Amino acid sequence: MKALVLSEYNRLEVLDLPQPTAAPGELLIRVQACGICGSDVHGYDGSTGRRIPPIVMGHEAAGIVEAVGNNVTGFAPGDRVTFDSTIYCGKCFFCQRGQVNLCDDREVIGVSTPAFRRMGAFAEFVTVPARIAYHLPADMPFAHAALIEAVSVAVHAVSLTPITLNDTALVIGAGMIGLLTLQAVRLAGAGNIIVVDVDDTRLALARELGATHTFNMQNEGAFDDLMRLTNGRGVDVALECVGTTATVKNAIDAVRKGGAVTLVGNITPTIEVGLQSVVTRQIRLQGSCASAGEYPACIALMSRGDIRVDKLLSAVAPLSDGPAWFDRLYHHEPGLLKVVLQPNANEAQ
Repeated sequence: MKALVLSEYNRLEVLDLPQPTAAPGELLIRVQACGICGSDVHGYDGSTGRRIPPIVMGHEAAGIVEAVGNNVTGFAPGDRVTFDSTIYCGKCFFCQRGQVNLCDDREVIGVSTPAFRRMGAFAEFVTVPARIAYHLPADMPFAHAALIEAVSVAVHAVSLTPITLNDTALVIGAGMIGLLTLQAVRLAGAGNIIVVDVDDTRLALARELGATHTFNMQNEGAFDDLMRLTNGRGVDVALECVGTTATVKNAIDAVRKGGAVTLVGNITPTIEVGLQSVVTRQIRLQGSCASAGEYPACIALMSRGDIRVDKLLSAVAPLSDGPAWFDRLYHHEPGLLKVVLQPNANEAQ
């Protein structure tokens, strides 16, 4: 089969690899669409330590069941499916509590670390445990279905955030996850939704998707203008979707006393936090990791049009164009949000 392989850092090649087979409890999936995640782009140069070559990356995917392993029920060849990026054991303390994203033996598809290696979906075929797979509606395009994983990340983050009806919410970062988080915040009942970024094009898209106010933080006085919307008190909740010291500081500074900050972004492993501000203003800091069972709800939300992903798709391209698209994303080409690759481009629909 053809696969896009990170053969060494900063080098991607389309290579021929052996086609995998479905082990007991697994599905063999013919991949129709796989999105390039920001974590793939950040792992491309080795900076995250979670894409150790050689590795087939890709965890935002959808396709058609090619074969089922022994002991699999509920799925058959020809089924249209997507799957979670997290492989969980189902047996540990956290799995038993429904917190599968915190599984003691958690592995992630398309990720390689010193502890584990899981080949991903930038390939014509991938195998996944049947327990992490979900059926897709017949009318959902595969390119849209590949974004369910990202939608689930946003929905999970909002589920952890104490939003009450008509709250003022701040979303920091108008990238893929930020724009999905914005839509989930709206569904959660927030009244005013403020989105900040440094890209005016993305901020315009945020307004189209439901933001009531947007600010470019590179503009002088933008933070003061934001605070004036709440009479200087601060927003009720902030969801930080970038992951740097500066943006986390903005989130903490922008919430009111007793407010909450949910940390979703994860670009840098270590940041500085203004501890005194957090403690003396009694601010809640909440981390959010991946998702934990939100896939069925996300599929329903997307099917109804409550969460839109069509506006976030920048390009859909064959797998052979993968190296070029990675290069463009890595160098932050203006205007690019989500690029979806089609390993079986002749069949994808």
